[in-house]
Amino acid sequence: MKINVILCTYNRCQILVKALTGVAGQMLPESDEWQVLVVDNNSSDQTHNVVRDFCQRYPGRFRYVFEAQQGLSHARNAGIREARGDVLVFVDDDVTIGPMWLQHLIAPLRSGKYAGAGGRILPEWAYPPPHWLPTKARYALAPFAVFDLGSEAGPLFEPPMGASMAFQQRLFGTYGNFRTDLGRSGASMISNEDTEFGRRLLKAGEMLYYEPSAVVYHPVSKDRLQKNYLLKWWFGKGRSDIREFGPRAGTRYFFRGIPLYLFRNLARWMICWLLALDSRERFQNKLNVWNKLGAIAECYDAGRITQE
Repeated sequence: MKINVILCTYNRCQILVKALTGVAGQMLPESDEWQVLVVDNNSSDQTHNVVRDFCQRYPGRFRYVFEAQQGLSHARNAGIREARGDVLVFVDDDVTIGPMWLQHLIAPLRSGKYAGAGGRILPEWAYPPPHWLPTKARYALAPFAVFDLGSEAGPLFEPPMGASMAFQQRLFGTYGNFRTDLGRSGASMISNEDTEFGRRLLKAGEMLYYEPSAVVYHPVSKDRLQKNYLLKWWFGKGRSDIREFGPRAGTRYFFRGIPLYLFRNLARWMICWLLALDSRERFQNKLNVWNKLGAIAECYDAGRITQE
């Protein structure tokens, strides 16, 4: 099997070393051919020098790719264009990786039955979670790129997340690449580029697999454990969902391009926010308010562009 690991990075040269070291230490059968494509998404720091050092230390194992068009989707698509493997694996530039991660992640793809696979992504807490942080809801830790469906492997009925996922290369020729109107770009909090692709595959009837033994640890830094960060993330998620899915099917009534049901949802969560007594519940409701505000903002902007 020929494998390309695609690792995209932007101005993270200091923490990039740990991720590249983890990838370099992967243990695979000698019959596998594999290479790591490090896509530098227009970094202005010492990223090029860091990658060049790994290319020299591991000849043929690492390859440097530069992508000037800003945005994670552009970077991932550049990696896809440069890849020559049968399987393309995606991993983040800030994760902690064990030596068996890659072998476990691609194992379900060897038979050809499964089109893609997602690994388990667990949080690596820099500090204890604050008391106000909701942690129990299904997607409560999504802002920290956590993807944890438990310890049991099996078919996957929801899309994996970009910090640890693998796909048969043929899929990109059949279904297209990552959408460039989605995904992080600079300070933008627009997301969904990874999960949108997975949903595209599932909708087409392709089979995906969840492999919890392919675990990576995603750091939760102090700056992400701030209320402002989480509010911005969920606002961006609201915009992303509208950008991906559009308004709810069957919607008939709009005000300045905004579906009226979004105003009803906003009012509901505002009331829940104001009335909640528990700090976690109160902040969760506030996050829901910001999520709806993001959806409203995206609808408004889309309607204004259409009018112009």
